[in-house]
Amino acid sequence: MTRDWSAAGYAANARFVADLGGDVLALLAPAPGERILDLGCGDGALTSRIAAAGAAVVGVDGAPDMVRAAQALGLEAQIMDGQQLTFHAAFDAVFSNAALHWMPDGAAVIAGVFRALRPGGRFVGEFGGHGNIAAIVTALNAALTARGLDAGRIRRWYPTAERYAKMLRAGGFEVETAVLIPRPTLLPTGIRGWLDTFATPLLSEVPGMGPQLDRAALMEEVAGLLAPALRTDTGEWIADYVRLRFKAVKPRAETAAAVMPPP
Repeated sequence: MTRDWSAAGYAANARFVADLGGDVLALLAPAPGERILDLGCGDGALTSRIAAAGAAVVGVDGAPDMVRAAQALGLEAQIMDGQQLTFHAAFDAVFSNAALHWMPDGAAVIAGVFRALRPGGRFVGEFGGHGNIAAIVTALNAALTARGLDAGRIRRWYPTAERYAKMLRAGGFEVETAVLIPRPTLLPTGIRGWLDTFATPLLSEVPGMGPQLDRAALMEEVAGLLAPALRTDTGEWIADYVRLRFKAVKPRAETAAAVMPPP
């Protein structure tokens, strides 16, 4: 699945996403000489930090413009659907930040990551968890419903920590941690900047979102609906983010053989 993300728009309106990735990067703890896959690498902001730690890092992303931006930084990056990873026992770790909620077939992602890892390899990431941008999605749904459009399509995959940990175990992983982290997040360019960047891929799945629809009016209405909940008394906008941070490990061969049923 490819997405039409603009690297320039993302850098202008969503640089905070990578800036807030320090804690999950610390959980990854990349080491010199390791080979690491950055799943959903975006424009390479965090991929560069993994490389700076001395690891050999490969980035994959479904957005061609983002991959070009990562390559422009001198990174090894390629276009690939995270739900259809093609690697086999190639990495010591797989890392992902703020990307897995755009890959709704979570079981396929987990299976692909498991194949991509060497025995003993780790899967470390953070993405939207249960309750993430609930107010924003509700406002988008309300504005779409008022226009007779199928608001039910504006949903993202935001699992609970318990559900995702269960999925990881079902995929063969040993789960070290999986936790929801409420993270009210200041939007440097306000709600309109956020909507300009993120609402387009959200709305692309809604039938009837043709050129005849006045998107500017739609976004103004959404911003008005959100102001009482997300705008502070000083005019700043704070998004209702909730993140799911996790670390899981692929068992070593002898352990995996003991727990996996025979074919």
